[in-house]
Amino acid sequence: MKIALAQLNLTVGDFAGNEAKILTAYRRGAAAGAEIVVCPELAVTGYPPRDLLLKKSFTAKNLDTLSRLAAATGATGLLVGFVGENAKRPGREVTNSVALLQHGKILVTRSKTLLPTYDVFDEDRYFQPAETNAPVEFNGKTIGLTICEDIWNDEDFWPERRYQHNPPGELAEAGAEIIFNLSASPWHLGKNQTRREMLRRIAAKTRRPVVFCNQTGGNDELVFDGGSLVFNAAGELVAQGKLFEEDLVIADTAASAKFTPPAVADEELLYKALVLGLRDYLHKCGFKSAVLGLSGGIDSALVACLAVAALGKENVQGVSLPSQFSSAGSLDDAAVLARNLGIRYDVIAIQPVFEQCKAQLKNVFAGRAEDVAEENLQARIRGTLLMALSNKFGSLLLTTGNKSELAVGYCTLYGDMNGGLAVISDVPKMMVYRLARWINHEKEIIPAASITKAPSAELRPNQTDQDSLPPYDVLDAILEAYVVHAQSAAEIIAAGFDEATVRRVVRLIDLSEYKRRQAAPGLKVTTKAFGVGRRVPVAQKFRE
Repeated sequence: MKIALAQLNLTVGDFAGNEAKILTAYRRGAAAGAEIVVCPELAVTGYPPRDLLLKKSFTAKNLDTLSRLAAATGATGLLVGFVGENAKRPGREVTNSVALLQHGKILVTRSKTLLPTYDVFDEDRYFQPAETNAPVEFNGKTIGLTICEDIWNDEDFWPERRYQHNPPGELAEAGAEIIFNLSASPWHLGKNQTRREMLRRIAAKTRRPVVFCNQTGGNDELVFDGGSLVFNAAGELVAQGKLFEEDLVIADTAASAKFTPPAVADEELLYKALVLGLRDYLHKCGFKSAVLGLSGGIDSALVACLAVAALGKENVQGVSLPSQFSSAGSLDDAAVLARNLGIRYDVIAIQPVFEQCKAQLKNVFAGRAEDVAEENLQARIRGTLLMALSNKFGSLLLTTGNKSELAVGYCTLYGDMNGGLAVISDVPKMMVYRLARWINHEKEIIPAASITKAPSAELRPNQTDQDSLPPYDVLDAILEAYVVHAQSAAEIIAAGFDEATVRRVVRLIDLSEYKRRQAAPGLKVTTKAFGVGRRVPVAQKFRE
């Protein structure tokens, strides 16, 4: 079967915009001779709609859009994801569904069987799962329709499964000749290889072509990579969509010519994911420009590079906010970075404000030595000034803290945590260094000193991060084990890490939950990010 995969960047709740994209892709696919055009999961509404699904008007507009899409179809079929109504009670009011449209009509609908309710997913909160999923007839062929999670439960691929059903296998046994999957599958490092191998195994096992159409773009903290795939019945990859951009993939499920995906370094994939997530977050929220503080360090330098790639240099403002503790080298590095990127660069000294604040607090603080309160005061002055710029010029303030800092609370509430998007909050410090070096692989954009010098918040004389934290390579390894893989302190110590260091880091991670609860949303790029996918109580007594 000749098919067209409409790999679209969709916006949650933008019914008119999503409809226009779907129709444009449909017409292009039909003109190319495709028998059927395939769109992503919940393409009508955008994914994930979350609690908008609780609004009846949202569901109604989605159904109106589906009717218009059906009316626009001709001989070429259209598979499109939408929110269906569940007529059975008891049960949830809506379903995560796919409609097959042709000749101006809705021929058939099917609903998602497996509803993910883990990490960033919470579909069981909203949707009624399908009890059965029979193949459907289309143009003389029998096809199976699945939605995203439905393909993520093959017993021969996953050592542990979340569900009892395996929809692709069941559809193949029921006579489906081709397995279609409409997806909104978020990206993280390593996801492309896992997904590709899983689908290859399903195609080879069922001896059926597998057609996977994935959403692309960013919606809130999630980044979708596209990378739609078509496998023939021998389990051979015959087509793949572009990564991190829209695409219309024309393919034949009977093709025998293998497609070999190009090798792409993790740094390049991560860079593209962050740029796409940043661009879409700003634009879909109605912003056109961004502002950020430039300290001369590697984190703010990386975020500035990502912002310029996402928005264009004319839409990015960098601000240096020096105090008496700021080194000349850091100020020079910030200025050089801004010049290399071609962005607007302003310098606003905070020392006069800092001294005035200390004077106002002198009587209240009498008899107490300067400590972390004064350090945090500097960060909060910077955060206040940056927010003033954001308000005045309508730019979104980008926070520049990395995952390692956020994990252990090495950040200041209402200070350097101020902002609308935490761009690299899911990027560990050691990966920040790798990304910076990758950005500089053709020419030096980030000053070499920003990469090689000891990281420092510069809130007191001769301060470095390692005054308070273990070396970042050690910290990141413990963070990976404890947060991402949910290992206990005892397991991490048994793996060879220093016991005192492990217990200290674990304690800092646990105690910093209250800060993370108040942090700006961040872009998820690893298997476990801080945010909606990690729900730890703030007021609790459990400690490792």
